[in-house]
Amino acid sequence: MGSGGAELAAFLLVVAGWVLVSSTLPTDYWKVSSIDGTVITTATFWANLWKTCVTDSTGVSNCKDFPSMLALDGYIQACRGLMIAAICLGFFGSIFALVGMKCTKVGGSDHTKARIACLAGVIFILCGLSAMTGCSLYANRITAEFFDPMYVAQKYELGAALFIGWAGASLCIIGGSIFCFSLVKENKSPRMGYAYNTAASVISTRTKVYSGSTGLASPNASPKHFDKNVYV
Repeated sequence: MGSGGAELAAFLLVVAGWVLVSSTLPTDYWKVSSIDGTVITTATFWANLWKTCVTDSTGVSNCKDFPSMLALDGYIQACRGLMIAAICLGFFGSIFALVGMKCTKVGGSDHTKARIACLAGVIFILCGLSAMTGCSLYANRITAEFFDPMYVAQKYELGAALFIGWAGASLCIIGGSIFCFSLVKENKSPRMGYAYNTAASVISTRTKVYSGSTGLASPNASPKHFDKNVYV
């Protein structure tokens, strides 16, 4: 990349995005719903990828873990796999990013480090896309159930974990794209300048050589003034 500051900014973006994506897994509120009473909220229902809970007005929560992974809905299993894959990709992408940055002492030559940085960018883009897909899949299921008039079970709304996941995925994609430009800028080498000899310069050079070797006068030489007794 052209500037070490751009590399540092990209690294901070991807690390911040990876931390946000990682924080969504243990976050409670992937979806939330409340039953309002006349004065205060009677109960709040919320769920994530691992359990479903209810919190009463006194702040006491009762949770129940999902009993079986094989008995889960398909979208929850897909979201689990996508989010775990995003966290693993972000971990390996952070290592490649540290090796590929020019401010570090490992990684080899600048050209090799640029390729490693580009690989880290691709990994972080995949990390962001995985997290974005997982959060969007979960949100799509929530909105589909909420607006379905035939769905009579408890309806939920989007929780805070989804917005955190979207923000982290966006940071990973932006930072990874900046890392990918490192290889493009590295391959842009400056053009070499070549001197062009015109035909006149070539002729004059050959004439000088010929005059010096044979003793003949050059056609471009100034005329000599002869005395009147030169032919005597």
